Amino acid sequence: MKKIIGLLLAMMLVFSGCSKPAETPAATGEDTSSAPAETSTETPATEDLFKVGVIYIGDENEGYTAAHMDGIKEMKAALGLADDQVIEKSHIGEDETCFDAAVDLAEQGCDIIFANSFGHEDYMIQAAKEFPDVQFAHATGFQAAMSGLPNMHNYFTAVYESRYVSGIVAGLKINEMITNGDITADEAKMGYVGAYPYAEVVSGYTSFFLGAKSVCPTVTMEVQYTNSWADMSAENEVATQLISNGAVVISQHADTTGAPTACEEAGVPVVGYNVDMISVAPNAALTSATINWGPYYTYAATNAMEGTEIATDWCQGYVDGAVGLSPLNDAVIAEGTVDAVDAAVAGIKDGSLKVFDTTTFTVNGSSIEDLIADNADFAKYADYVSDGYFHESELISAPAFDLRIDGISELN
Repeated sequence: MKKIIGLLLAMMLVFSGCSKPAETPAATGEDTSSAPAETSTETPATEDLFKVGVIYIGDENEGYTAAHMDGIKEMKAALGLADDQVIEKSHIGEDETCFDAAVDLAEQGCDIIFANSFGHEDYMIQAAKEFPDVQFAHATGFQAAMSGLPNMHNYFTAVYESRYVSGIVAGLKINEMITNGDITADEAKMGYVGAYPYAEVVSGYTSFFLGAKSVCPTVTMEVQYTNSWADMSAENEVATQLISNGAVVISQHADTTGAPTACEEAGVPVVGYNVDMISVAPNAALTSATINWGPYYTYAATNAMEGTEIATDWCQGYVDGAVGLSPLNDAVIAEGTVDAVDAAVAGIKDGSLKVFDTTTFTVNGSSIEDLIADNADFAKYADYVSDGYFHESELISAPAFDLRIDGISELN
């Protein structure tokens, strides 16, 4: 009955024009929903409304969380939710404060609670056990299925698809440098600023590399980690080091503008992540691989509102509009980039292009199929490899591709 009343109220608010824009998230750990919209005395009590709770690792000032916040705004608009129906908590650490935040949201009457960082998962599972009537959904995690909890869910996007396409943008830029005589084919080296050596990061940098290699066969790549998701100074320093090591293009799986800033200063093209970097690197930014979390948040909240099942694992990409590129920087990209991007996206959508096509990479000189057949250490990948490609994020939503392929080196 609570959900039916909440749905009717949400519809009333849409048609009466009572919704107000979401406010900027507030200080660490505090509720960031704005004051309730004015209602008549006939409106159901606030505690009877359908409510959504959100736990963020950061805030709008770092790209990853900003992208999640945009997705929540899209969901809120799509469902016609009022301000007091969405409660957001920012700067929630990967520790007991996450459990405390989840409990507080549940006790405030939230019907579904989202958390957006890898280290939040154990605390979300703990909360899901205590509040079986509340739905809990966690981004980038992998334990929902094994938890056995019907109210625990994992979600991610096929961002490896947009990273692959952004790699094509980078590879074409390198080709332009070779054609112009700025570098030789043997100097086609990229640098990659990674956060942690997790599968999520490895999958991302490998797909980026494979995209570049599809148009620039001599390309190599060097990866260095910051051991932080968002450390502007460290990301700037690592990018600078990679450039000193000979990288002619930089990309990143880290959440600040540190790397693009270093690239702008050095005059080195860069591919960003999550947000458009042109404003901070107008002469260097090519594009950014982006995620649109809106489709998932709208899907999961709608199902929670209607009382219908939410997938235990959810992962979608270009076909569902869950990934893409930020605007291409016409002042920096190579000629032919737009057509190449369009062709790659079309191939991904119709299934003719597989990002992790096993004929396009080797591991220590061998194909992954041969390694699975001959080396017990690689047997764990057997369920992922078939039909000539690695089925990333199909068995579970979280990335599983953590192979270190030839052509890419990692620095400590």
